[in-house]
Amino acid sequence: FDYINGFHDAANAIATVVSTGVLPVRTAVLLAAVLDFTGALTGTAVAKTIAAGFTDPKMVSQVVVLAALCGACFWNLFTWWFGIPSSSSHALIGSLAGAVVAKGGFSAFNWTALQRKVLVPLVSSTAAGVFIARSLMTALTWMLRRSRAATVNRLARRAQLVSSSLMAFAHGSNDAQKSMGIITLALLAFVASGGEGHVLPAWMLPKQAAGQWSVPMWVIIACASAIAMGTAAGGQRIIKTMGTKIIRISPIQGCVAETSGGLTILFASWLGIPVSTTHCISASIMGVGAAKRLSAVRWGVAGNIVTAWVLT
Repeated sequence: FDYINGFHDAANAIATVVSTGVLPVRTAVLLAAVLDFTGALTGTAVAKTIAAGFTDPKMVSQVVVLAALCGACFWNLFTWWFGIPSSSSHALIGSLAGAVVAKGGFSAFNWTALQRKVLVPLVSSTAAGVFIARSLMTALTWMLRRSRAATVNRLARRAQLVSSSLMAFAHGSNDAQKSMGIITLALLAFVASGGEGHVLPAWMLPKQAAGQWSVPMWVIIACASAIAMGTAAGGQRIIKTMGTKIIRISPIQGCVAETSGGLTILFASWLGIPVSTTHCISASIMGVGAAKRLSAVRWGVAGNIVTAWVLT
């Protein structure tokens, strides 16, 4: 799942930098892979939310975790095949909810946490991406109104190297932690079933401190590596959708969209909220388009993306 997440969401970080011609696809995905790995090492707050925020590990079996991952992998591959930028994060959480309910009934899943940690951030992070991107784009347009277009484009292309790096780093800081969380949940279920010490050595298991479970270091390294390798594999179908089909992106629009999306995601990672990086960057792209004029956004494509979010 982590590997699929990487190539499914590679477009999040590099769609704009590729579509504006700042970097070729291969260079862009390799840069994103390195920064994805780095971002994944910056914290575990989101992983802890996934591991213990939505259900009691005692209600989870290894089959529940396997079913959740199979469901999420299927949906990611389905939407990737059709070039739809859906949310890997919400695919995982939705699949986990379905698997937990199938085993323990509706009461086994924490629906309040789903509302607080997923549904509210879905709306607020998307709105934040649109608002920040539109505001920043409007401000820059006003500040640079007397500058030559060629000068602005040249500077924006350089700035996109920084903004796309920020987006890739932010993607790793949030998305890789979801896989860390699901593996930690499987380990906690293993401990709850009385299996510790019989199969796995102590260093492979989560440790409890101050009422919270820690994510084992081997899980952090494994998930950071898997999402980086997935990102290096690329996801050109979704890159095309996000980079060309929503709006025609100029270098300065790409820079603003990546900066807005990256800052939104990093803030969510700091709070331990598993937001959708896809939603954040898609909303930011819409925001920069709307700053020019509302008709600049292809709302039919945007509507299809929103439909995919709901279905996910």
